[in-house]
Amino acid sequence: MIMINLNNISIAFGHVALLDNIAVRIDNRERVCLIGRNGEGKSTLLKIMSNDLSPDQGQIERQPGYRIARLSQEPELDINDSVFHAVAKGLGTLGQQVESYHDLVQRLAEKSDDRLLAQLEAVQDRLEAEDGWRLEQRVEMVLSKLSLPTEQKLSELSGGWQRRVALAQVLVTEPDLLLLDEPTNHLDIEAINWVEEMLLEFKGSLVFISHDRRFMQRIATRILELDRGHLTSYPGNYATYLRQKEAALAAETTQAAKFDKYLAQEEVWIRQGIKARRTRNEGRVRALKKLRDERAQRREQTGKIRLNVDRGELSGRIVIEAESISKSYQNLPLIQNFSTIIMRGDKVGLIGPNGVGKTTLLKLLLNELPPDSGQIKHGTQLSIRYFDQLRTQLDPEETVVDAVAQGRETLTINGQQKHVMSYLSDFLFAPARARSPIKSLSGGERNRLLLACLFSKPANVLVLDEPTNDLDVESLELLEELLAQYPGTLLLVSHDRRFLDNVVTETLVFEGNGQINEYVGGYEDWLRQRPAPSKPATPKKSAPVPKPSQTQPKTRKISYHEQRELAALPEQIEKLENELNALQSQISDPQFYQSEPEHINQTLAHLKNLEEALQTAYARWEELENS
Repeated sequence: MIMINLNNISIAFGHVALLDNIAVRIDNRERVCLIGRNGEGKSTLLKIMSNDLSPDQGQIERQPGYRIARLSQEPELDINDSVFHAVAKGLGTLGQQVESYHDLVQRLAEKSDDRLLAQLEAVQDRLEAEDGWRLEQRVEMVLSKLSLPTEQKLSELSGGWQRRVALAQVLVTEPDLLLLDEPTNHLDIEAINWVEEMLLEFKGSLVFISHDRRFMQRIATRILELDRGHLTSYPGNYATYLRQKEAALAAETTQAAKFDKYLAQEEVWIRQGIKARRTRNEGRVRALKKLRDERAQRREQTGKIRLNVDRGELSGRIVIEAESISKSYQNLPLIQNFSTIIMRGDKVGLIGPNGVGKTTLLKLLLNELPPDSGQIKHGTQLSIRYFDQLRTQLDPEETVVDAVAQGRETLTINGQQKHVMSYLSDFLFAPARARSPIKSLSGGERNRLLLACLFSKPANVLVLDEPTNDLDVESLELLEELLAQYPGTLLLVSHDRRFLDNVVTETLVFEGNGQINEYVGGYEDWLRQRPAPSKPATPKKSAPVPKPSQTQPKTRKISYHEQRELAALPEQIEKLENELNALQSQISDPQFYQSEPEHINQTLAHLKNLEEALQTAYARWEELENS
């Protein structure tokens, strides 16, 4: 069944058409990935599908009663809302009644008040009249499914958890068509895996934009490519698309070459025609004019970034040696007793949740931050270049060319002199864009500028903190190829699993409580090598009772009171785990450590109490289960 059908859709901003008479339909239960270069118009197409933007021309057919929900690249959330209120807002006007009911119930639980009770009765009447109870249950169900802390303020959540809230806000509408713009932005690997599982279980149709190749491969059942205003459909997964796209580009190149050759022949004829015959074939002249017009309208494929890095002088054999280093913040261990030796040519990837301390470890290894204990030694002749995740190296008021040239007109790249404008063109900055202030750049352009700054000077040690953010797939793959062939030493933080697999030769993995373990290979290699989780089975499933050996004493029969205690423990443990996860997410947010010291100490003390309570509950559960 066709869920939405777009015919001859066009829209232009300025003189270039983003969408040029495109046509596409989305069928029931399809999972479609929309790909294309940055700035091609992918987000614009999603806005047209969701009816948030009207095209210049074309027709859109939707199923009657069909619900569409769109998650934008940067969702607009009120950070003063609680999680429940933020999710309920997805229900519109009736959602406000659900919010009011929930708020009044919470206030009455704290203090009895006749005025509040009267308001609650009025809200209940409105909810009953409009079948609002079903919506209230829907909000609760989505919150439970996504393991979201109902009463916590959004301001207390990390970026990844806020992304979950935004996703819950669109899911609560129970959409028939879900539109997601870069759903994995700001998420760590664990959260990306969670989003994948959620989308695989989604029962409606899905259209999503992503530059994460592993994510696309696992989720998409069809690829839509937006290229130079035209939309092309490729049935199958991402790997199938790559094969079909390669063949299509080869055919396009061949056809263009034949066309240009024929046009050149006709241009020669028209120049010789007057001199040779004095009369012309007017039909052939008209055909030549048509060929010229067709050639003028052809939109060439956008160029690719040209990356090159100068390794400079050879570093010493040992690049960095860390011996028993530890680092804590407010008694919270980030890194505990960690030792490693990084040799020349090593390519090391850092893996761990957001806020766990990956950037802190980089700064420790670079001697930008002192360890609480232990020592760090650097080798000889190190030339280090650092790609900053937060882009703090860029001055928003400075122009692009000034950021790279630093007052120079030419740069020395691999021993060759190159004009700075020519160098910037390698990173797809046209002259006019190169003279623009940095504050006017998009996220992808800022990343390209950082790469241009990074590779403008020799370096035998590259330190890259999230270099793939906002890069399109082609640019990402070019960076990947460059780093794979780079003869120097590389330290890399990334949540792109395919990128890690293709670049790094070993990984340092944060595995909780400040422990960092070293594994050979990339992300997939770590999955195969990591030890099985030692945590007891989740209380949602009944734990197997160990068979008593002959030497064990006979188990006693538990009392009725203990039976009731055992039955209640799984729910108690689940509640503690949810509260603990929410608190850990709050603590992992860098903004947390900018709050008042008293608040930080109270929160960390509460975290410790929760961990102790959870351990006690698990111990009691095992004791009663084995009785």
